Amino acid sequence: MAGHSKWANIKRQKARVDAVKGKTFAKLSREIIVATRTGGPDPAGNFQLRTAIDKAKAAGFPNDNIDRAIAKGAGQLGNDDTLEAIRYEGYGPGGVAVLIEALTDNRNRTAADLRAAFSKNGGNLGETGCVGWMFEQKGVVTIVGPVDEEVLLEAAIAGGAETYEATQIDEDRDGFDVYCDPTDLEALNDALKHAGYTIEQVENRWIPSNTIDVTASDHARSLLKMMDALEDLDDVQSVTANFDMADDLMAASV
Repeated sequence: MAGHSKWANIKRQKARVDAVKGKTFAKLSREIIVATRTGGPDPAGNFQLRTAIDKAKAAGFPNDNIDRAIAKGAGQLGNDDTLEAIRYEGYGPGGVAVLIEALTDNRNRTAADLRAAFSKNGGNLGETGCVGWMFEQKGVVTIVGPVDEEVLLEAAIAGGAETYEATQIDEDRDGFDVYCDPTDLEALNDALKHAGYTIEQVENRWIPSNTIDVTASDHARSLLKMMDALEDLDDVQSVTANFDMADDLMAASV
């Protein structure tokens, strides 16, 4: 898994900035609505909803907004609009594979917005299946470190983990991403909590099977600009790509 969390690290840091601007609220609300529709309005019996609520609270999402999103997802507000989960695929500059998860009530609008974000930055929106085979979904629990790795390994295995790797949560905190099969995510989260670890984030994440090294500054700049443009679309919930680049090049290009 080494190196695959680099874009995840950037997204975590970007989410904090976006949260201050209120840019993430629409996405958080949609995630809560869909989780409620999928598993019901009671967080105690709906792990997806509990995770969405935890993410919303970490971003400073007001409790009233959380309650309203749950009520909307439960059909208590009389709103007939439906959100549909769709996966889009495409290519960035240099043939980088890009996988996008979206929640939308208008497929045509979302596709048009994605196509524009790709084309303006040297990429193109592709057909379903064009790059999806390059990615595998994993459950990921991010814990705050430092920790004793031998003790972590024991607790992680007990929770169904497959592997783990060190990660940088932000400038001041290091941690570990612990990976599992998506069906084991709740069990792993519970096991690590029971072992006393501080959980930073719980999510399903797409992991690329191979990566493309980006070494040219202009290529890096275009690619990161494209990723940022995709992430900024209201309908987009997550963006994953199979590129890797040196930290100094990434810092200079962001």
